[in-house]
Amino acid sequence: MTESLAPEAIGSIDPTEHSIIERLSTPQRTKADLRRIKCDPNYWYPVAWSRELKKGKTIGTRYAGHPIALVRPQEGSVFALEDRCAHRQVPLSKGRVEGEAVQCCYHGWAYGRSGRCIDVPYLGKGKLPNGVRTYPCREAEGLIFIFPGDPELADKTPFPKLGSVSDPAYKTRRFGERVKCHYSFMHENLMDMNHQFMHSKQMGKMKPRYLGGENLPKMVEARYSFARTDGKQPWGETVVFGQRRDTSEKYAHRDVMTIRTEYPYQTLKISTDGQPPVMDLWIVYVPQDEEELTCRVFGLLSIRRPKLRGVLEAAWPLFVAFTNRIFAEDREIVELEQQAWNELGGDHNQEVFPVINMLRDLLARCGIQSPEVKS
Repeated sequence: MTESLAPEAIGSIDPTEHSIIERLSTPQRTKADLRRIKCDPNYWYPVAWSRELKKGKTIGTRYAGHPIALVRPQEGSVFALEDRCAHRQVPLSKGRVEGEAVQCCYHGWAYGRSGRCIDVPYLGKGKLPNGVRTYPCREAEGLIFIFPGDPELADKTPFPKLGSVSDPAYKTRRFGERVKCHYSFMHENLMDMNHQFMHSKQMGKMKPRYLGGENLPKMVEARYSFARTDGKQPWGETVVFGQRRDTSEKYAHRDVMTIRTEYPYQTLKISTDGQPPVMDLWIVYVPQDEEELTCRVFGLLSIRRPKLRGVLEAAWPLFVAFTNRIFAEDREIVELEQQAWNELGGDHNQEVFPVINMLRDLLARCGIQSPEVKS
């Protein structure tokens, strides 16, 4: 079922319009506590940057509390194993890569990319024990992905489209760190552009206008435009649009920002006058601990190169500094939201923005509810 979100019912709200306020005041429809709903593991999730894993080395990472060893042989592709030796349960990521296998650092048990134990130095070949779990693994655009769910579904599950990172017309910043919050807080933060109020020190005062959106079984989309009401354009924003802008009506609501959660990934694109996006963001929030109250962010932020060569490269440090400040503010606020949830023992949010309530419904519908949440 498709549900369009009409802009006249959401954006440019006049508080004297009783019917609109009444609609916005409806309680959230997600019955279960969203922060207790876990990610569906039957998707491709990045768990490390390619640059973190050198040839002939292994590193340890996690997905939702599951320890994972990533192994890069001197020749051949990366592979992923459960990060526990079957012998004494110590991390294989502490081991040594030999050929197409990794040897446990403790007794030298060796495992190939299939997860089978292929050698125990002090046993005969006919007496080898069971191996460890292996994960379908792919590497793309500087990211190492695994499929943490049912491995038989891996080949049938579409691999995500990673924005404009492969397009030479764009320069891409790869960013992300661990954030101490449930992944749903991150989805809500990016989708709700009303929180630009928080970024006024960095961006000046901005008035968002909701233009409409879509609500599909596995996707929620929202479109916004903006008018600057006070303050100068920051240099980081100048880099995005390739020009300085003032607060005149000429630039008000000219740019369209389209934000989409297409489960479990999120995208943000900014286009001007119907042209190709000047900014194209692909981002995902990968749960780290078993309760999924901490996530690791993996983002690909692509900026379209201006016609004048070298300008973007010269201004790139300004853009990085600007986005770092924005990300720091977002990180602090979502961690405060998580802290409140921890202290209150559950979700007490009174959400009134229909777009976010539809997003919450999507995350609850597509996620995995534990038996205690369902009850």
